[in-house]
Amino acid sequence: MDPVWWERWNQWTLSELPVLNRAVIRGRRPARDLVAQARAEVLADLPDAGEYMPREARRVLVLLGLLGASAARHHQEADVARKAKPQESFGGLEVGATGVPFLSYFAAVAEASGTGHPGRDCYASIVRWNVPTAEVLVGSETVALLPGVFPDGRIRTYTGDPGELAFLELLKTSEVLELAANDALEPIADGSCDVRSAEAAERAWAATRFLAALATANQGFAALAPDHGGLGTEHFMDVFRQFAVHWQPDDIPPSGAQDAQFLRRDLLLGIDFPGYHHHMRRNFPALLDEERAGLDRQAARPTLPATLMRALDLAPAELATATREQLRDLVREHPDLAAWYSLLAANAKVGGVHLMLTEKYLFKPQRARDEAGVGDSPLVSNRRGTSGMEEPLLVRLTRARRNHPLRMFAMLPADELSRGARAGHADGVPTVRYRAGGD
Repeated sequence: MDPVWWERWNQWTLSELPVLNRAVIRGRRPARDLVAQARAEVLADLPDAGEYMPREARRVLVLLGLLGASAARHHQEADVARKAKPQESFGGLEVGATGVPFLSYFAAVAEASGTGHPGRDCYASIVRWNVPTAEVLVGSETVALLPGVFPDGRIRTYTGDPGELAFLELLKTSEVLELAANDALEPIADGSCDVRSAEAAERAWAATRFLAALATANQGFAALAPDHGGLGTEHFMDVFRQFAVHWQPDDIPPSGAQDAQFLRRDLLLGIDFPGYHHHMRRNFPALLDEERAGLDRQAARPTLPATLMRALDLAPAELATATREQLRDLVREHPDLAAWYSLLAANAKVGGVHLMLTEKYLFKPQRARDEAGVGDSPLVSNRRGTSGMEEPLLVRLTRARRNHPLRMFAMLPADELSRGARAGHADGVPTVRYRAGGD
């Protein structure tokens, strides 16, 4: 790819696209100006999709995704009846000298990426590839890495709002910490590490630390005021989320529900939710090939709590009715239960923090709007997530993560529970570092 041409398009997406989006949203410019400029300054010069190397294709998908979402939002917002035929939102965005239809070109670039990326924007492109490379460090050791695809260390957004930048970074911070936790547990899940071993306990403690860091990062984000780099609620609801429109009837817009590491953790640690696998697979059309394969592989395995309970010959009913003294006896006999209880409790806390964020930024303010007679957005509803999840379902999922088989150990004081447990679980506070550099 010609570096001069590439940087021109990259800069257009970083600077011109946000300006145009803000102007259209505020009614200062017509949507056709954005479409015309995109066609004249970018799309007309794009090469055939087959010319891209896989890494180049991933970059192009990020930029095309932002542009396509912008054009589709403005087209449908101008007349919400157009939501019935979202595929008509891309008139004027023909690509190249021959005028390839935008959706056809996007699908061809997705194919060139070699990832199984869907024919529209999704979590992988808007978050993982867009945000710079993130790594989790414990001391000087990198324990998890999620590459970005751009060498400039910048984040592309719809409007340039600092809250959008912070939110996209939070999502990738969350994903890389989830990856660290999941990878720590993977050898136990695949059977190469005995669940009863000292190594397994060390891995459980390590995963607990990563999930604690994850909860802390999300709580810290929620505490940020918009004028100090935080995300404004109104901006989230009325600006950011409104770019999550359909491109084709019944497709799946980008959503945090497409974070495959979050889903993988539920499968590893178990979740007391009937039909969870069906719920998970609703996101499969928006995931990449390796994500679908990894989730299917884990879904075919027993959960780690089930493996542990079987190895220790413990029955869930036995634990559910155990007295405090009986629980003490179990911890004396199996000290590493402290590690596994702490891990499952940390996972439940992460679920609770996630619910808190959605309540803060979505469900509570929308209820206030409904009570005030303001109503809902006619474009992208704020009464449910962009993946379709409504508040009661999210509450049920959060409760299901709390309903883990070791929950009764909460009756024991933390110091008593962990006394005698193996592994250096107090050591190694994880940190997340960002750096420029494409994959």
